[in-house]
Amino acid sequence: MVQDKSGNTPDYLAKQTANFIQAAMKRPEIGSVFTTFRANVPQRYMEINKEKVLKAGISLNNIYTTVGAFLGGSYVNDFTRFGRLYKAYIQAEPQYRLNEDQVNLFYIKNNAGDSVPLSAFVSIKEIVGPDYTNRFNLYRAIELTGGPASGFTSAQALDALEKVAVEVLPADMSFQWSNMSYQEKKAAGTGGIVFVFALLFVFLILAAQYESWSLPFSILLGTPFAIFGAFLALFLARLYSQSYELNVFAQIALVMLIAMAAKNAILIVEFAKLEFDKGLSLYDAAVKAAKLRFRPILMTAFSFILGVMPLVIASGAGAEARVVMGMALLG
Repeated sequence: MVQDKSGNTPDYLAKQTANFIQAAMKRPEIGSVFTTFRANVPQRYMEINKEKVLKAGISLNNIYTTVGAFLGGSYVNDFTRFGRLYKAYIQAEPQYRLNEDQVNLFYIKNNAGDSVPLSAFVSIKEIVGPDYTNRFNLYRAIELTGGPASGFTSAQALDALEKVAVEVLPADMSFQWSNMSYQEKKAAGTGGIVFVFALLFVFLILAAQYESWSLPFSILLGTPFAIFGAFLALFLARLYSQSYELNVFAQIALVMLIAMAAKNAILIVEFAKLEFDKGLSLYDAAVKAAKLRFRPILMTAFSFILGVMPLVIASGAGAEARVVMGMALLG
């Protein structure tokens, strides 16, 4: 949102916004940015001679209500017919509201009950002005819509727009985020916190299951290798297509990999612990567990790989999100 803090005219706001858009489109991170706001839309202004209205014994509110009802329609009441409820509206016939000059055909009653033509009090002028007005933080504002260029993330595009705002907008203008962009900026940097809490909860669950504070560490040692594989897969895939990026779907896949890496490690560690409790040395117990659990681990790995293949080769609507998640899980 581009805000006008000076209370200037809509033309001034539109001019500064156009300069901002022009400068933003020169940045390589920006794919598109535009607005539907127009400050010079042809309009019709109805001017009322208030002195004549008061002398004729007519209230201004009646004039506004009459013109609004004739041109835009007005709700009257409900009525029931054939067992159904209908709403009643009043409005002038289409042939009497085709252009602004036909307002002169409307009549209104004064205090004496006489019909007086509106043309005696009303004149129509052609003007230009904004088709709508936005208010953001109580300031007049213009909403911008856009997206990043190919090969750039939305975060990079947002940072580029902030730099353009600092360079282009004058001191009496400001730039604020709204809607999805605001939520993205607010949530930026929280992915690492989520990842840490995921590791913590997995560690606490394993500690409760094995009644040990040290055993979960050996289980979670495989997690860094799984995360490295996910990053490597995304890096190699990005050489093929710029759509493979570390977005929110890839971050979800990283959280899932914590559980998947722990599951494979549990197959070995749990059996090795049983053998160690029987009297084998730590080395012999680990080797025996690795040999006996090698086949189940391969079965688990291949079943997981085959399970994520539909995500990797997905197509159609929403496929871009699925292929990124699938590629991270596959790595």
